[in-house]
Amino acid sequence: MDKIKNPFSPGAGSPPPELAGRDGILEQARVLLGRVKAGRPEKSLLLTGLRGVGKTVLLNEIERIAQRDGYRTILVEAHEGKPLAVLLAPHLRRLLFDLDRLAGAGNKVRRGISVLKSFIGAVMIKVGELDIGLDIEPEKGAADSGDLEVDLPTLFTAVGEAAQERGTAVALLIDEIQYFKSAELSALIMAMHKMQQRQLPLVLVGAGLPILPGLAGESKSYAERLFSFPDVGPLPEVDATRALQEPVQVAGEAFDPEALHEIFRMTRGYPYFLQEWGYQAWNHAIRSPISLETVMESSATVSHRLDENFFRVRFDRLTPREKKFLRAMAELGSGPHRTGDIADKLNAKINTLGPVRASLIKKGMVEWHLLWLPVVAMFLDFPTSDGTRNL
Repeated sequence: MDKIKNPFSPGAGSPPPELAGRDGILEQARVLLGRVKAGRPEKSLLLTGLRGVGKTVLLNEIERIAQRDGYRTILVEAHEGKPLAVLLAPHLRRLLFDLDRLAGAGNKVRRGISVLKSFIGAVMIKVGELDIGLDIEPEKGAADSGDLEVDLPTLFTAVGEAAQERGTAVALLIDEIQYFKSAELSALIMAMHKMQQRQLPLVLVGAGLPILPGLAGESKSYAERLFSFPDVGPLPEVDATRALQEPVQVAGEAFDPEALHEIFRMTRGYPYFLQEWGYQAWNHAIRSPISLETVMESSATVSHRLDENFFRVRFDRLTPREKKFLRAMAELGSGPHRTGDIADKLNAKINTLGPVRASLIKKGMVEWHLLWLPVVAMFLDFPTSDGTRNL
């Protein structure tokens, strides 16, 4: 089969050919965007899920929906090395200047630029790395205290009022939101609280690891009343089948039902793995329909690619103690597991594992419910090229 026509695209944030099983989340986003634009209050969205489930893909799709609805959008990715203020300021500058260029721009837009100038001045004093050139006098006493929890709500209010004056709305989309420091997350929550109180047309759609609801709740107790936290998880078999079969059919080919069922059994509906298996099965197939035998033949290649490209990048970031913690979890089985069981396996005291456990959660390698669940233990059926297990 022609590899150039392969419809699958495994990669970080690569849009799948068929966005199956996410209709509920996209409908939530449509309702949110529609209500906020109409001046009606609605909870903002913070998508949560493990790596590889398609959160970034959903953010990109929600941005497209927002733009079709007439929103001005800002899409950014948080990371550990860049403060929230430094991340947002250039995008807010562009947004406000775009609004200022519109015919008949009024005082609210120009005030927004002035408040942003004050905000940037305070940020430069605090972090010393931001100068984006605003040729306008700052508004003294507005967003210039240097306290992000005070200044960011003031800045967002000015931006929201400017958008409202111009008859438009703003969608702020932030990926990897769990990387923000506690004070930054708190400031962001407070700013969105102000948007809801004032019914201003500025909405937040974020995405992060499953720890995000806990982080938000610890930061501000009212976060659960301000945000919805849709869970982005594995797909059920009917949607996993759609995600595989429909793109292949569009290309004029097909999967055998037995092949589809086997891919689902091995991937458990995990979206990134569905893309990887679909991609390799297509490339290994000589003819259509793609058979169960072809899927089995391609599994070794998939396993090797996952070990090299998906697992290793994360695994190599771990400390030796963190790797031993994960190995103990994997040896205990697919889980979930109590920390005490892991301590017994390692012949360690349970109170010594707290920092290791917390670090693994932050890195997205384990997930906290009531017990500990190893992410990679879901895939212990996948042997590596030398016959060993992933861990």
